[in-house]
Amino acid sequence: EKNADEADQATIITNRRHHLIVIMITYLQRIVQGAQFQTKKNTFTKAVAATIVGRGGISLSPVSLSYSSLCSTSKAERVHRVLSAKSDANMSYDDLASKLNVTNTYAAQLLLGQAKLTPQTAVKLSEALPNITEEDLASMQNDFPMRTFDDEILKEPNVYRTYEAITHYGEAIKNIINEQCGDGIMSAIDFYCDVGTTTGRHGEKRVVITFNGKFLPHIEQISDDNGAKSPRD
Repeated sequence: EKNADEADQATIITNRRHHLIVIMITYLQRIVQGAQFQTKKNTFTKAVAATIVGRGGISLSPVSLSYSSLCSTSKAERVHRVLSAKSDANMSYDDLASKLNVTNTYAAQLLLGQAKLTPQTAVKLSEALPNITEEDLASMQNDFPMRTFDDEILKEPNVYRTYEAITHYGEAIKNIINEQCGDGIMSAIDFYCDVGTTTGRHGEKRVVITFNGKFLPHIEQISDDNGAKSPRD
Protein backbone atom coordinates (compact mmCIF):
# COMPACT_ATOMS: atom_id res chain seq x y z
CA GLU A 1 0.00 0.00 0.00
CA LYS A 2 2.89 2.31 0.84
CA ASN A 3 4.46 1.73 -2.55
CA ALA A 4 1.11 2.35 -4.25
CA ASP A 5 0.62 5.61 -2.33
CA GLU A 6 4.13 6.73 -3.25
CA ALA A 7 3.46 5.91 -6.91
CA ASP A 8 0.18 7.85 -6.85
CA GLN A 9 1.90 10.80 -5.21
CA ALA A 10 4.68 10.72 -7.81
CA THR A 11 2.08 10.68 -10.60
CA ILE A 12 0.29 13.69 -9.10
CA ILE A 13 3.56 15.60 -8.80
CA THR A 14 4.51 14.73 -12.39
CA ASN A 15 1.11 15.81 -13.71
CA ARG A 16 1.32 19.09 -11.85
CA ARG A 17 4.82 19.64 -13.19
CA HIS A 18 3.63 18.96 -16.72
CA HIS A 19 0.76 21.43 -16.21
CA LEU A 20 3.17 24.13 -15.03
CA ILE A 21 5.42 23.45 -18.01
CA VAL A 22 2.51 23.90 -20.42
CA ILE A 23 1.70 27.24 -18.76
CA MET A 24 5.36 28.28 -19.06
CA ILE A 25 5.42 27.25 -22.73
CA THR A 26 2.34 29.36 -23.50
CA TYR A 27 3.83 32.31 -21.66
CA LEU A 28 7.16 32.00 -23.50
CA GLN A 29 5.45 31.74 -26.85
CA ARG A 30 3.48 34.91 -26.24
CA ILE A 31 6.59 36.78 -25.15
CA VAL A 32 8.77 35.80 -28.09
CA GLN A 33 6.09 35.63 -30.77
CA GLY A 34 6.84 39.15 -31.89
CA ALA A 35 10.62 38.78 -31.79
CA GLN A 36 12.04 38.81 -35.28
CA PHE A 37 15.30 38.08 -36.97
CA GLN A 38 16.12 39.16 -40.49
CA THR A 39 18.07 37.36 -43.20
CA LYS A 40 19.46 39.20 -46.23
CA LYS A 41 16.19 39.01 -48.11
CA ASN A 42 13.49 37.73 -45.79
CA THR A 43 12.12 38.32 -42.32
CA PHE A 44 11.03 35.48 -40.11
CA THR A 45 9.18 35.53 -36.83
CA LYS A 46 11.15 33.54 -34.31
CA ALA A 47 9.47 31.78 -31.41
CA VAL A 48 10.31 29.07 -28.95
CA ALA A 49 8.61 25.69 -29.18
CA ALA A 50 8.72 23.50 -26.13
CA THR A 51 8.10 19.78 -26.11
CA ILE A 52 7.55 17.75 -23.00
CA VAL A 53 9.94 14.81 -23.02
CA GLY A 54 9.57 11.81 -20.75
CA ARG A 55 8.68 12.68 -17.17
CA GLY A 56 8.73 16.44 -17.01
CA GLY A 57 11.77 17.21 -19.17
CA ILE A 58 11.43 19.88 -21.88
CA SER A 59 13.30 20.58 -25.06
CA LEU A 60 13.43 24.09 -26.49
CA SER A 61 13.91 24.69 -30.21
CA PRO A 62 13.38 27.70 -32.48
CA VAL A 63 10.62 27.48 -35.05
CA SER A 64 9.29 29.84 -37.70
CA LEU A 65 5.69 30.86 -37.02
CA SER A 66 5.23 33.22 -39.95
CA TYR A 67 6.97 34.51 -43.02
CA SER A 68 6.85 37.82 -44.82
CA SER A 69 8.90 39.44 -47.56
CA LEU A 70 8.21 42.78 -45.87
CA CYS A 71 9.97 43.46 -42.56
CA SER A 72 7.34 44.50 -40.03
CA THR A 73 9.96 46.44 -38.04
CA SER A 74 10.86 48.52 -41.08
CA LYS A 75 7.17 49.11 -41.79
CA ALA A 76 6.52 50.22 -38.20
CA GLU A 77 9.45 52.63 -38.38
CA ARG A 78 8.16 54.02 -41.68
CA VAL A 79 4.67 54.49 -40.25
CA HIS A 80 6.18 56.37 -37.29
CA ARG A 81 8.10 58.69 -39.63
CA VAL A 82 5.08 59.32 -41.87
CA LEU A 83 2.80 60.07 -38.92
CA SER A 84 5.46 62.45 -37.60
CA ALA A 85 5.43 64.23 -40.97
CA LYS A 86 1.64 64.56 -40.66
CA SER A 87 2.04 65.99 -37.17
CA ASP A 88 4.72 68.43 -38.39
CA ALA A 89 2.32 69.65 -41.08
CA ASN A 90 -0.37 70.19 -38.41
CA MET A 91 -2.86 68.49 -40.68
CA SER A 92 -5.96 66.47 -39.74
CA TYR A 93 -7.02 63.39 -41.68
CA ASP A 94 -9.89 65.41 -43.13
CA ASP A 95 -7.38 68.05 -44.29
CA LEU A 96 -5.14 65.40 -45.80
CA ALA A 97 -8.06 63.62 -47.46
CA SER A 98 -9.07 66.89 -49.09
CA LYS A 99 -5.53 67.40 -50.42
CA LEU A 100 -5.34 63.86 -51.77
CA ASN A 101 -8.96 63.69 -52.98
CA VAL A 102 -9.61 60.44 -51.05
CA THR A 103 -11.79 59.53 -48.07
CA ASN A 104 -10.41 60.32 -44.62
CA THR A 105 -10.14 56.65 -43.68
CA TYR A 106 -8.25 55.89 -46.90
CA ALA A 107 -5.85 58.72 -46.12
CA ALA A 108 -5.24 57.11 -42.73
CA GLN A 109 -4.83 53.68 -44.34
CA LEU A 110 -2.14 55.07 -46.65
CA LEU A 111 -0.12 56.44 -43.74
CA LEU A 112 -0.58 53.25 -41.71
CA GLY A 113 0.68 51.07 -44.57
CA GLN A 114 -2.69 49.38 -45.16
CA ALA A 115 -3.15 50.76 -48.69
CA LYS A 116 -0.82 51.20 -51.67
CA LEU A 117 0.13 54.70 -52.68
CA THR A 118 -0.34 55.49 -56.37
CA PRO A 119 2.17 57.70 -58.25
CA GLN A 120 -0.36 60.50 -58.82
CA THR A 121 -1.38 60.54 -55.16
CA ALA A 122 2.28 60.39 -54.11
CA VAL A 123 2.84 63.80 -55.71
CA LYS A 124 -0.07 65.25 -53.72
CA LEU A 125 1.12 63.57 -50.50
CA SER A 126 4.61 64.99 -50.91
CA GLU A 127 3.13 68.48 -51.28
CA ALA A 128 0.78 68.00 -48.32
CA LEU A 129 3.46 66.56 -46.01
CA PRO A 130 6.74 68.29 -46.93
CA ASN A 131 8.77 66.39 -44.31
CA ILE A 132 7.99 62.97 -45.77
CA THR A 133 11.13 61.48 -47.32
CA GLU A 134 11.58 60.28 -50.88
CA GLU A 135 12.58 56.86 -49.52
CA ASP A 136 9.32 56.51 -47.61
CA LEU A 137 7.30 57.71 -50.60
CA ALA A 138 9.04 55.11 -52.76
CA SER A 139 8.38 52.38 -50.20
CA MET A 140 4.70 53.30 -49.97
CA GLN A 141 4.42 53.00 -53.75
CA ASN A 142 6.56 49.91 -54.33
CA ASP A 143 5.75 47.66 -51.36
CA PHE A 144 2.52 45.71 -51.54
CA PRO A 145 0.63 46.13 -48.24
CA MET A 146 0.00 43.24 -45.88
CA ARG A 147 -3.63 44.09 -45.19
CA THR A 148 -3.92 42.46 -41.81
CA PHE A 149 -4.14 43.43 -38.16
CA ASP A 150 -2.73 42.42 -34.80
CA ASP A 151 -5.29 40.59 -32.66
CA GLU A 152 -4.29 42.88 -29.80
CA ILE A 153 -6.06 45.77 -31.55
CA LEU A 154 -9.41 44.25 -30.55
CA LYS A 155 -8.56 45.05 -26.94
CA GLU A 156 -8.63 48.78 -27.75
CA PRO A 157 -12.07 50.04 -26.64
CA ASN A 158 -12.78 52.21 -29.69
CA VAL A 159 -11.91 49.40 -32.10
CA TYR A 160 -13.71 46.77 -30.05
CA ARG A 161 -16.93 48.79 -29.84
CA THR A 162 -16.97 49.22 -33.63
CA TYR A 163 -16.31 45.49 -34.06
CA GLU A 164 -19.04 44.74 -31.51
CA ALA A 165 -21.54 46.94 -33.35
CA ILE A 166 -20.83 45.18 -36.67
CA THR A 167 -21.15 41.70 -35.15
CA HIS A 168 -24.20 42.57 -33.04
CA TYR A 169 -26.06 44.06 -36.00
CA GLY A 170 -24.47 41.68 -38.52
CA GLU A 171 -27.41 39.34 -39.03
CA ALA A 172 -29.86 42.24 -39.36
CA ILE A 173 -27.54 43.98 -41.86
CA LYS A 174 -27.24 40.77 -43.88
CA ASN A 175 -31.01 40.30 -43.98
CA ILE A 176 -31.58 43.85 -45.17
CA ILE A 177 -28.83 43.58 -47.83
CA ASN A 178 -30.41 40.36 -49.09
CA GLU A 179 -33.86 41.91 -49.08
CA GLN A 180 -32.77 45.03 -50.95
CA CYS A 181 -30.08 43.63 -53.27
CA GLY A 182 -30.51 39.87 -53.45
CA ASP A 183 -28.26 36.93 -52.59
CA GLY A 184 -24.78 38.35 -52.24
CA ILE A 185 -22.39 40.43 -50.17
CA MET A 186 -21.00 43.93 -49.85
CA SER A 187 -17.51 44.25 -51.29
CA ALA A 188 -14.70 45.53 -49.07
CA ILE A 189 -12.49 45.98 -52.17
CA ASP A 190 -14.71 48.21 -54.33
CA PHE A 191 -15.43 50.08 -51.16
CA TYR A 192 -15.45 53.53 -49.58
CA CYS A 193 -15.35 54.25 -45.85
CA ASP A 194 -15.82 57.69 -44.35
CA VAL A 195 -15.91 58.81 -40.72
CA GLY A 196 -17.67 61.99 -39.70
CA THR A 197 -19.63 63.57 -36.87
CA THR A 198 -23.00 65.14 -36.36
CA THR A 199 -24.78 66.87 -33.50
CA GLY A 200 -27.58 65.07 -31.70
CA ARG A 201 -30.90 66.52 -30.58
CA HIS A 202 -29.49 67.29 -27.14
CA GLY A 203 -26.32 68.94 -28.44
CA GLU A 204 -24.11 65.88 -28.04
CA LYS A 205 -21.47 64.98 -30.61
CA ARG A 206 -22.25 61.76 -32.45
CA VAL A 207 -20.05 59.58 -34.69
CA VAL A 208 -21.21 58.71 -38.21
CA ILE A 209 -19.43 55.89 -40.09
CA THR A 210 -20.40 55.24 -43.70
CA PHE A 211 -19.65 51.97 -45.52
CA ASN A 212 -20.21 52.26 -49.26
CA GLY A 213 -19.44 48.93 -50.94
CA LYS A 214 -20.34 47.46 -54.30
CA PHE A 215 -22.92 44.66 -54.12
CA LEU A 216 -21.47 41.35 -55.29
CA PRO A 217 -24.12 38.73 -56.11
CA HIS A 218 -23.41 35.04 -55.62
CA ILE A 219 -23.41 33.37 -59.03
CA GLU A 220 -24.99 30.14 -60.15
CA GLN A 221 -22.04 27.99 -61.17
CA ILE A 222 -23.09 26.99 -64.67
CA SER A 223 -20.79 24.25 -65.93
CA ASP A 224 -20.54 25.68 -69.47
CA ASP A 225 -19.30 29.01 -68.06
CA ASN A 226 -16.43 27.35 -66.19
CA GLY A 227 -13.40 27.98 -68.37
CA ALA A 228 -10.94 26.19 -66.10
CA LYS A 229 -12.40 22.85 -65.15
CA SER A 230 -10.43 20.51 -62.90
CA PRO A 231 -8.98 17.46 -64.64
CA ARG A 232 -10.55 14.03 -64.19
CA ASP A 233 -8.01 11.22 -64.36
